[in-house]
Amino acid sequence: MIKSFFRIAWRNMMRSKGFSSINIAGLVVGMASAILILLWIQNEVSYDQFHEKKDRIYEAWNRAEFSGELNCWNTTPKVLARTLEKDLPEVEMAARVDWGSNFLFTVGDKKLTVRGTMVDSNFLQIFSFPLLKGNPTVVLKDMHSIVLTEKLAKKLFGKEDAMGKIIKIDNKENFTVTGILEDLPNNTRFRFEYLVPWAYKRFTGDDDENWGNNSTRTYVLLKPNATLASAAPKVKVMKQRYAKDEPKWEMFLYPMSKWRLYSSFTNGKEDGGGRITFVRLFGIVAAFILLIACINFMNLSTARSEKRAKEVGIRKVVGAQKISLIGQFIGESLLLSLIAGFFAIIVVQLSLGGFNKLTDKELYVPYGSPWFWLVGLGFVLFTGLLAGSYPAFFLSSFKPVKVLKGTFKKTQALVAPRKVLVVLQFTFAIILIICTIIVKQQIDYAQNRHTGYNKNSLIYHVFTGDIEKNFELIRNELLSTGAASSVTKTSAPITQSWSDGWGQEWEGKDPNDKTDFYRYNADQDLGKTAGLQFVQGRDFDLRKFPTDSTGMIINESSLKVMKFKNPIGKIVKDNGQEWHIVGVIKDFILTDPYQPTRPMLIAGGKAWFFTILIRLNSNNTTEKNLKTAESIFRKYNVEYPFEYKFVDEEYAQKFEDEQRIGTLAGLFAGLTIFISCLGLFGLAIYMAESRVKEIGVRKVLGASVSGLAALLSKDFLMLVLISFLLAVPVAWWAMHAWLSDYPYRITIQWWVFALAGLLSVLIALATVSYQAIRAALANPVKSLRTE
Repeated sequence: MIKSFFRIAWRNMMRSKGFSSINIAGLVVGMASAILILLWIQNEVSYDQFHEKKDRIYEAWNRAEFSGELNCWNTTPKVLARTLEKDLPEVEMAARVDWGSNFLFTVGDKKLTVRGTMVDSNFLQIFSFPLLKGNPTVVLKDMHSIVLTEKLAKKLFGKEDAMGKIIKIDNKENFTVTGILEDLPNNTRFRFEYLVPWAYKRFTGDDDENWGNNSTRTYVLLKPNATLASAAPKVKVMKQRYAKDEPKWEMFLYPMSKWRLYSSFTNGKEDGGGRITFVRLFGIVAAFILLIACINFMNLSTARSEKRAKEVGIRKVVGAQKISLIGQFIGESLLLSLIAGFFAIIVVQLSLGGFNKLTDKELYVPYGSPWFWLVGLGFVLFTGLLAGSYPAFFLSSFKPVKVLKGTFKKTQALVAPRKVLVVLQFTFAIILIICTIIVKQQIDYAQNRHTGYNKNSLIYHVFTGDIEKNFELIRNELLSTGAASSVTKTSAPITQSWSDGWGQEWEGKDPNDKTDFYRYNADQDLGKTAGLQFVQGRDFDLRKFPTDSTGMIINESSLKVMKFKNPIGKIVKDNGQEWHIVGVIKDFILTDPYQPTRPMLIAGGKAWFFTILIRLNSNNTTEKNLKTAESIFRKYNVEYPFEYKFVDEEYAQKFEDEQRIGTLAGLFAGLTIFISCLGLFGLAIYMAESRVKEIGVRKVLGASVSGLAALLSKDFLMLVLISFLLAVPVAWWAMHAWLSDYPYRITIQWWVFALAGLLSVLIALATVSYQAIRAALANPVKSLRTE
């Protein structure tokens, strides 16, 4: 019987190639889009879920009040890990992980600057990153041991066995390769190409036991029989116990299962936001795109009801039961779904490269996994059942007596469900159009926000090797050769914050003030190099004012907090050092362009520095400036490559997430419209076929082509207008909620909805007008000849 169903289904499909092609095309696009989105969702929800001890792994977080609000963050004191192991019986072990290190690796004649991290020796016992060679319990025991990823080992040693080989780091210390890690999967938060023991950080003097220095991440593995409930109260008071000056400071353990998707806090509590919002959103989008494709199938199948009515009537007369007819029609939809599923996989494979680039992922189709084929088959069957269920019950319900007497007519009730389905299709399409426009507006709004400095022709270079020692020589030569118009050194790139703090003292300070200031350090000519705007005072100038080594520049937000009427010369005490204010600058964007600027303290030459900031000479070409600068850096920093970064390019990266959302929204909107228009096109073809005699009569009676085209198109346009009215409030609510996460945001304007409505009407009109005009232009003699 099943064989018979599929044979009949194949014949019907071949008999109506046009409708079948439209059905399959819609299903292919819908299924391919859903598969891509589901691959993205699977990647997101599986982040760091491959670790064997994942249910016992936690990250230490801080919670404290600043500026009247509870804040949470996941950097902790370096001393915390050993203290947790010592004080908490529930803790099996704890490991520290630094922010990352860029070491120069030297192997023979090869020199590479490589990104890695320093970790405690038990890191690979907590996390299940698979070692291809080496024992996880001992590979990081020795201070001069190093673990490489397989990819890095091949870069350094080619086909040779890297185990036991020597690598010189920063031309100082020799390290022995004690382990080879399998290359990291793309669904982990960790990004490193090598691991170096934390003992080396202690050796270089970068370790400390200061409870006020929150500069590392601490990961905790609880014992198998321990619970978070028993450990949490002890962790909560850990900071208070050892840092007596912070009585209200709390710490807590955050489970691995929430790291990727849920780590979003408002006033010290989880707010349900984070990346889980995007996962849910993409899940909804996948469901709706697939639903829209299925709606096409339902609409086109039921639209052809009159052509299938006699077939149903005859089958019922000769004894066919309703259940067998339902099975036949569902069999037809399953066949189309299987064909569409095959082509959808091809489309997914062809588009995966572009989709990966768009989403910044490394997604792949796991053809070797039995689960993939099982889930894939289930997905195809589900799509077929969903698409074919309504047509099957609809077509099998025809009364054979009415059908065979020729009295079967379409009623308004039979048409209504089809209209509802078309409205659903275009409602979702219009929602996505509106969302795409508003997301683009928000990105443009933030990108056009004045940064407070001039980012053009501005580059920076992180201190490596002898740059800090030879800074004055490098600066003088960059200026004398004309490669740069101004040079300074800073504690961090001007697009990043590497330090913040509280507890500063100044004259007239409110004892209850707990403002958290950005800390930034700079040498002379910061304002000139970065193009900062001074509202009071002046720039650092150590040549003219040697005391500027303890000078400080503050921004307008800091001035509001400190409430100085005449700030120049005022003393600010920070970490035991007194700084005198020499200037006040306008606020500039240091980190997030979507957030308000925060109070900032810029300390002078006596502070610490990690980068060199260079304003390239605008009188020369950029290429010439960079070539000259490279020769100077190689002269004074012989062993290291010249690795500069453009500030404007790094600033542009701050918009990548939002741009990705906007691009995806636009892509999904386009796909949704395409699928919906396929359905409209198919319905327009059927409409023209079913009303051909009516059109002939109207033409004979004098109806114009434009009048007939308008008559045939108006029903579809009415459905689109209804869709628009339904889409507007939903889109406004969704975008209002999305924008509420951005303090610096646009206001939603009425013309966005008008534009989306106009676009949807024009798209629908373009889709149906061809068939409407073609039908109106047909010769009425041919259509009426059979009467």
